[in-house]
Amino acid sequence: MASTTASIVPTRSEVLWLFRSLLRTARQFTDYNIREYTKCRTVDGFRQNRTLTDRDALASAFSYGKAQLEIAKRQAIVYSLYAPKVKSIMDIKP
Repeated sequence: MASTTASIVPTRSEVLWLFRSLLRTARQFTDYNIREYTKCRTVDGFRQNRTLTDRDALASAFSYGKAQLEIAKRQAIVYSLYAPKVKSIMDIKP
């Protein structure tokens, strides 16, 4: 018997929530490089999966995205504990 939770297709609002949450979490990183990488990876991941039509593939991609969100949240906390005292040159505004 197939798992029913794996085939539940996320709604548009759930996908948008995940996208915004990943971008919001990216802003929490104090390190410029990590912050920008997380933003780029989020946008690239959603662009790559925007043409998915298979229910199982959509559910799988959404599940993977939620797992990545939890990882990013944990990493943002860890990075904040060990943040460098000096700002990156990219963070200094003229």
